[in-house]
Amino acid sequence: MAKEVVISNGSLNSYGFRVLTEGIDLTQYQRNPILLWMHTRPWRGTTDEVLPLGRVENLHIDGDNLIGTPVFDEGDEFARRVKAKWDAGILKMVSAGLKVIEESSDPSVLLQGQQYATVSRSKLIEVSIVDIGSNDDAIVLYNEHDDIINLAQGKGEIFLTPITNPLTSIQMDVKQIALALGMSETATEQEVLQKAAQLREDASEVVRLRQEAQTRQNEAIVALVDGAISEGKFTADKKDHFVELGKKVGFASLKDTLDLIAPAQKPSNLIHPTNTPATGEYKTLSDVPTDKLEALRKEQPEQYKTLYQKEYGIMPEMND
Repeated sequence: MAKEVVISNGSLNSYGFRVLTEGIDLTQYQRNPILLWMHTRPWRGTTDEVLPLGRVENLHIDGDNLIGTPVFDEGDEFARRVKAKWDAGILKMVSAGLKVIEESSDPSVLLQGQQYATVSRSKLIEVSIVDIGSNDDAIVLYNEHDDIINLAQGKGEIFLTPITNPLTSIQMDVKQIALALGMSETATEQEVLQKAAQLREDASEVVRLRQEAQTRQNEAIVALVDGAISEGKFTADKKDHFVELGKKVGFASLKDTLDLIAPAQKPSNLIHPTNTPATGEYKTLSDVPTDKLEALRKEQPEQYKTLYQKEYGIMPEMND
């Protein structure tokens, strides 16, 4: 059964450079999607040469991966032998043969530890089955004459531009911090520092405003408690208790609580109750005890009218 395989991606290889997947031109290769063995091409015209193994079908890009399906030439004995090992899982890797069109040393396309410029634009020349599935065999490059370049470690034949200032872990941290701050990963260190300074300034302003709002609320709570004391709802020795309560539950909740507390009655009123309320003692008609309403209406009709209007918004009809 045909198996898809990753041909290339943008990860850093062991030679110290990377190839941008989105920069690979597939146009020419799709016209002749050749599949080779170990990047070997029949240069000499002799019978012992390894001919192409087959082709690559369903070539496509999925995310950062260039993917394809190797299809082997069943009429070629060597291709059948390679296919048997491929189907058995003995051979598992392929390698892209790429011609470099353009390279870049821009920090935005570099990764930590990169030693050579990134291949930003390239052309896919061929795809090969390889025996050792390591990064050293994951890619080969062709020069401008389509001659294969040996990338074996230590041979110094990589023609890409060396990176004079490789990215350090600190620079990588700057990228990650930039992304965390909602900035582009290409943001410079100075831009990141400016953004961080602005955030610190904004945070300080937020703290200042919160402290100011808290101070104003505390002042309002104290004023509310003092008002309740002056109305006789409780004595001054309870002030700290209600102030602390207000700080915990908030101004609105404290006000609701204090509104439920009735002012203390004067002992003289309790011992010598009177049916005639003092002028201005009641604020609304609801404040007048039920047993005193009729007396208020008959004995102080003008105050009764005033309280009635405050309660219901209209003047009462006074027939008697």
